[in-house]
Amino acid sequence: MPDRTILAFDTSAAHCAAALLSGGQIVAEAFEEMPRGQAERLMPMVAVLLDRAGVALADLDAIGVGIGPGNFTGIRVAVSAARGLALGAGVPAVGVSGFDLLAEGVDGRALAHIAAPRGAFYLQWVEDGAPQGAPWLAEEPHESAGGDIDWSTAAARIARLAAARLNGGGAIARPAPLYIRDADAAPARPVPPVR
Repeated sequence: MPDRTILAFDTSAAHCAAALLSGGQIVAEAFEEMPRGQAERLMPMVAVLLDRAGVALADLDAIGVGIGPGNFTGIRVAVSAARGLALGAGVPAVGVSGFDLLAEGVDGRALAHIAAPRGAFYLQWVEDGAPQGAPWLAEEPHESAGGDIDWSTAAARIARLAAARLNGGGAIARPAPLYIRDADAAPARPVPPVR
């Protein structure tokens, strides 16, 4: 594995997490539980993490980012930050889904789940370490491979998966949010003039 320096972060659930991978080792990591405020917290957390490790943005080889599924706004925060940092540093950004994390180490075929709002679940088949097919939303639990992602270690795992994808030599698509359901907020409607 080439000696890559990868910054990774995730804000897809009620947390803000970041990790720095260098030389195959996690050299700095931060995690905070937070139901909201990730947009304000992410960049200061990243700055402290890089400073603590003595790494500049120009030293990075890639940005890894959690793309969901999860909190609509949190996903947008992380993906936008990753695209912006990658553009500024001139490095690739690599998207990693929660299902990618759940698929790690799965031999054979299994149904993975991630908790969704209002007691629902995001589901996707995983097979031999990779998600298969399209994910969907279910209103009730299913017997599955799991959905208990340890979010405190998710950023480190995202960094490692991003490194593995880069080392695979294939094309890396620009990260995009993994939305399985529509946002809860309705778009603004034009108000007719009052006469």
